[in-house]
Amino acid sequence: MAPTPAARDVAIVAFAQSDHRRRSDEVSEVELLMPVLHQVLDATGLKTSDIGFTCSGSSDYLAGRAFSFTMALDGVGAWPPISESHVEMDGAWALYEAWVKILTGEADTALVYGYGKSSPGEVRDVLTRQLDPYYVAPLWPDSVALAALQAQALIDAGETDEPALAAVAARSRDAASANSHAQVRGSRPQGDYLVHPLRTGDCPPIGDGAAAVILAAGDRARELCARPAWIRGMDHRIEAHGLGVRDLTDSPSARLAAERAGAFERPVDTAELHAPFTSQEVILRKALRLGGDVTVNPSGGALAANPVMAAGLIRLGEAAARIHRGESDRALAHATSGPCLQQNLVAVLEGES
Repeated sequence: MAPTPAARDVAIVAFAQSDHRRRSDEVSEVELLMPVLHQVLDATGLKTSDIGFTCSGSSDYLAGRAFSFTMALDGVGAWPPISESHVEMDGAWALYEAWVKILTGEADTALVYGYGKSSPGEVRDVLTRQLDPYYVAPLWPDSVALAALQAQALIDAGETDEPALAAVAARSRDAASANSHAQVRGSRPQGDYLVHPLRTGDCPPIGDGAAAVILAAGDRARELCARPAWIRGMDHRIEAHGLGVRDLTDSPSARLAAERAGAFERPVDTAELHAPFTSQEVILRKALRLGGDVTVNPSGGALAANPVMAAGLIRLGEAAARIHRGESDRALAHATSGPCLQQNLVAVLEGES
């Protein structure tokens, strides 16, 4: 359960991301990450020594070696010693840990980053390692096959159809036309079936990328940012591990996380949803009670760029950036991990008048 958000006001004061690409063979994870870290620090004028807490999100399975995240610390600078932590999750969960750290008064500022290079291996196979090791993983259903099961369940339930899914893809990638960091920009044909009923256009691009944000508390946030994106609530929940005991057409965990984060107390004007597949946006819109008046994924979302272990953090960063620019007053940001929306994090961000 989320900590009681009364002790301190915490805001996202800066956000930076890489240009997301299909391959980045010429750079290591550290070289991919360093420009993003420099950019987010430069945006606030802070130095590494000014940061009270650093937290990262990544996966050793993508890198193919144990404790790969320690190498990324070369990009941060771990000497003199820093207060640092790591989660084997999307960077959105690293942001949650940093938020808790600041709420407890153990830090006033935090640097959070997430990164992933999916290009060296077969990401669809890598993600099978998340599955139940006894009953599901031995069958080797990959991430796209499981998403297709979810999409077919939605279609069978009358919740959507293939033209509606194609419209989600077209809207998302049209929106990404204005996003210089996106990997896939502009509408394009849906393509052939990858796993029925999902076509290539219903699925996220595979690529490499990184993102970082800086959090700060109270007046420190106002000093660092003209219009901070205040975190009014944040919560994350998880579904049952067994896919067979879940209703794949719904996301109770996303709904509960949104409720506990305060998303239903007042309407939001913007939502950045981490929906790697078109069918998942359909589920999330319903679970999070997003009406037609809410601008959904103005950045293009995960259908335009989906760097594993950074895409969820990017949703929070994109929502915060719209508040920084005055394009949003109250935004919902969502991140997911695991098959078929198994784990869900929801944050509510607000700007001051």
